[in-house]
Amino acid sequence: MPAVKDFNTYGEKLEHTLILRTSPIALKMLETESEIPPGAFRPSRDGKYHIAQCQAFALSRREGKTVAMLKEDHWCPTALMAYGMVEKPDSISAWTHPYDTFERGKYIGVLTAPLKSASFVPDLVVAYMNNAQLRALLLSMKVEEVPEVRGHFFPPSCGYSVVDPIKTGKSWVVLPDPGEYQRALTAEDEIIFSVPRDRMPGLIAGLEAGGMFSYKGHNMVMLPDFEQPQFYKDLFKSWGL
Repeated sequence: MPAVKDFNTYGEKLEHTLILRTSPIALKMLETESEIPPGAFRPSRDGKYHIAQCQAFALSRREGKTVAMLKEDHWCPTALMAYGMVEKPDSISAWTHPYDTFERGKYIGVLTAPLKSASFVPDLVVAYMNNAQLRALLLSMKVEEVPEVRGHFFPPSCGYSVVDPIKTGKSWVVLPDPGEYQRALTAEDEIIFSVPRDRMPGLIAGLEAGGMFSYKGHNMVMLPDFEQPQFYKDLFKSWGL
């Protein structure tokens, strides 16, 4: 497994290569309080207030904070249920879309920090980006990796962007839900891409390899008879065009 410094380098490369506006997040599910690094921000203890998990993500990706969210720090019920920190009532299906959860009691909380400066090896990397950045990232993958990407476009994004990629080992594209927009100030053009830690080396290798769809190199060109990629030329020739 890559070391902490390797994940820090991955964070730098993601930001630089995709020109991300905010830092990718290193996320670790906590089993004991001893896993919380010294100096981590605890909202209820250090801020004397409560926040939603999407707001904790925002503090890490925008303000560079290491944030530890235990049960008493939360102000939105969804993450508490999704992460298995409380019981999920049977009646919950009456007011929300169905979603998977971690085993009840397995984790006591969740730890987040900017990937480029995190002091721990994450379980998951959660990155917010625009559609063009996501397209460049996805198209940097090998063809055989495409089936390893899943997507979900209904609430709750704090559940689908964390629980599903960790449980399945697959990467997930998730649409930020209304709570993210209203409470965590997530921009209208942002979308979430979550990557399990074991997939990060391959993801970064693909990004570094570049190619014609790289984010920095794929510029807009509105031209007739534009220069065709070679495989276009080969296809047109096979059709007699």
